[in-house]
Amino acid sequence: MSTNLVLYFKHRLNQHSSVAATNNQNWGGTCYITPLLGAFLADSYLGRYWTIACFSIIYIIGMTLLALSASVRGMRPRCSAEDNCNPTESQSAMAFLALYLIALGTGGIKPCVSSYGADQFDDTDEKEKKHKSSFFNWYYLSINIGALIASSVLVWVQDNVSWGWGFGIPAIAMAIAVCFFFSGTRLYRNQKPGGSPLTRLLQVLVASIRKFKVAAPADKSLLHETEDKESNIKGSRKIDHTNDLSFFDKAAVEIETDRLKGSVNPWRLCTVTQVEELKSIIRLLPIWASGIIFSTVYSQMGNLFVLQGERMDTRVGHSNFHIPPASLSIFDTLSVIFWVPIYDRIIVPVTRKFTGHKNGLTQLQRMGIGLFISIFSMVVAAILEHERLQMIKRHNYYELKEMPMTIFWQVPQYFLIGCAEVFTFIGQLEFFYEQAPDAMRSFCSALSLTTVALGSYLSSLLVTIVSDVTAKNGKPGWIPDNLNYGHIDYFFWLLAALSVLNLGVYVWIAKWYTYKRAVGTLR
Repeated sequence: MSTNLVLYFKHRLNQHSSVAATNNQNWGGTCYITPLLGAFLADSYLGRYWTIACFSIIYIIGMTLLALSASVRGMRPRCSAEDNCNPTESQSAMAFLALYLIALGTGGIKPCVSSYGADQFDDTDEKEKKHKSSFFNWYYLSINIGALIASSVLVWVQDNVSWGWGFGIPAIAMAIAVCFFFSGTRLYRNQKPGGSPLTRLLQVLVASIRKFKVAAPADKSLLHETEDKESNIKGSRKIDHTNDLSFFDKAAVEIETDRLKGSVNPWRLCTVTQVEELKSIIRLLPIWASGIIFSTVYSQMGNLFVLQGERMDTRVGHSNFHIPPASLSIFDTLSVIFWVPIYDRIIVPVTRKFTGHKNGLTQLQRMGIGLFISIFSMVVAAILEHERLQMIKRHNYYELKEMPMTIFWQVPQYFLIGCAEVFTFIGQLEFFYEQAPDAMRSFCSALSLTTVALGSYLSSLLVTIVSDVTAKNGKPGWIPDNLNYGHIDYFFWLLAALSVLNLGVYVWIAKWYTYKRAVGTLR
């Protein structure tokens, strides 16, 4: 549904290119911030099953309202010509209300579905544990099969039939998906919610500060931990002690005043597992931050790539059939569909022989390769735009709506981003699930998703800054409404430079990362 949204803003809600791109980025970013709310409810109170169930209903309501706002007379904008629409404030408000209901609904789905799927595999069974690694690859593949339909059939429907049907079809599809989800209710393996993870993290922080003068023992077995097989957190395994971030070990040092009233005050004394939960989150943060620039690059597919393609020849061959610019994202999807089986069936077995690692590459190595590949997607996009502008300059094509350069020259930049996704996004999914404490897996999945949100917001901020700085003294700037007068190649070079810097920082961070070690059995 979101593939073509920037053009809906521009042509149906009558927004300028930069405003449409900003609104699209902001909405897309919000869809990856709301998972923090959904994850908190899932880990703390509802569990993943009921969170998915409840938020799916909100999602369907938002999708239905969006379809109605684009199809029902009085709710849809009145258009006198193709690009001449005059929406009222209430019509625009209705569209954005629907979109942000969808953003809320997706907040309970995105952080829970992949985690809930992985929960169905038993970590104590070697065969199931091996299959779990493949699950993330095939899970992401299934998403992209849906995206393949979206970027081809749905975009064509939106551009050639109606926006009402273009938004209505995914609403119907979502309703069917929810029915499928409920049909498997009796088969699912459910993990009990462990209470508020934020409270536990704060308890460790407060207890550590209270005991900042207390020395941690050299023998770490003396630190406080429950004697049971499982930790004192519902459904959670114990976590082995790690030596880094030792200041927080003070929270697990038992002193005389900790048991004055018989029971242990969790704001004064925490278990080793609780301490390691906080350490795990802190260790994840630098890796998490490195994904923001990658997501900024990724977000260009729904914005500047589409606006760039809109000014190119959209005909397929010499026919009169015009491919919608947003449909080019189909090549990103095809790239993912192409690379997932190759990665799972060829790259993993081959690299396993050299590295000895059960997954061939570690999750950190996999993400790093994706960051490296993403640099080239921006380089290719910048070179293409440079050549396009040179042709415009030579032949004075400035006022042509579509210049005689086929849109299919964009295919390489989409294909490279798809390849980078297979390495970075899937690696990130698995990494944040595996390195998360058992009772915080939804939260950590949501944390990984916020990189997409912050990438969208950063892209929006960069577009705004670049537009303000470059469009002065009568100059059109880098990103004007008519891109033939602009220089988005400079913007792509800017993102390429930021990506190179980001990769260097990532490699430095990855070298000192300490992996979590869980013990016991998860029930």
